[in-house]
Amino acid sequence: MSDNSNKKDKKLDLNKVEEPAAEYSTEKTYVNIEDHPLFAKVIEKSKKDLKEGKGIPHEVVMKNIKEKYPFLK
Repeated sequence: MSDNSNKKDKKLDLNKVEEPAAEYSTEKTYVNIEDHPLFAKVIEKSKKDLKEGKGIPHEVVMKNIKEKYPFLK
């Protein structure tokens, strides 16, 4: 009788799903994105791209979204 219960317990353990252990680091985390060292570089690149005409106008983006997702208002 105990052999059957051990087999059942083993089967239950195989199907058991557990949340992965959380990993914590000692590196500095930035609460405010503006404090991150790469933030200024990204903003400058975005401004440069905008001046060069590499961006997509808001109206075009909104039109594309409405065509792709007509159920959105």
